[in-house]
Amino acid sequence: MTRRSVTCAVLLLMGAVAGCKRHPASSSALKPTAVGAAIVESSGGKQVGPTGMELADPLVVQVNDDQGNALTGALVEFHGPAGVRFRTAAVLTDSNGQATTAVTLGAITGRYQLSATTPGKTQVFTLPVVETALGYQQELGFIVADKYCSRCHDPESSAERVSNYDNLEVKPHPFNDGTTLNKMSDADLTAIIQHGGPALNRSALMPPYGNTLSAPDVAAIVAYIRAVAVPPYQSAGTFYEQK
Repeated sequence: MTRRSVTCAVLLLMGAVAGCKRHPASSSALKPTAVGAAIVESSGGKQVGPTGMELADPLVVQVNDDQGNALTGALVEFHGPAGVRFRTAAVLTDSNGQATTAVTLGAITGRYQLSATTPGKTQVFTLPVVETALGYQQELGFIVADKYCSRCHDPESSAERVSNYDNLEVKPHPFNDGTTLNKMSDADLTAIIQHGGPALNRSALMPPYGNTLSAPDVAAIVAYIRAVAVPPYQSAGTFYEQK
């Protein structure tokens, strides 16, 4: 290795070590000017995103006083399991009573139970927040579903997509409707996606996508449906005959 190569390697190592020493500002460095009586979610909960990646939208919570008014200068701390990172783990609420942070999920697929806390006069108030990390196949399912399915299955409109949900006589099940979809097998979901609703005596408003989507695309949509189900989907697993 040349002297120049050694020098470059040392500089890279020093940079990596320096990067490892960077930590978010601790709550002890912040000086709250108020204490709240409640903490509520404003936006950013129930998101889905790829493992190890920052979620698309920030997590925003609001601290209120005992009259329900937004409170400025209250301390909010964000917490999560191992692997979750917050751009700012402790912050004071702004003039709107809100605290904002960006969330990066861990490397393991599944639901992550996060929380935001704020100290009150006699107790700490805690807000639970759930985010979901998707693996490769589940993320592919999300992308395909967003392109072909969300216009009807998602009742909420967005700037990029106007929902057709309210125009349909028979309302499609949202993909997170675990109460209904958890009862269906992977084979049944696949049949409906590929052959349309009539394949299982369901609404003819559900068209067949077998000529539009590949088999891996359909399997990815099913994997995505399982990942976002509320309540969570529980696989039947393997059963052995009892003697």
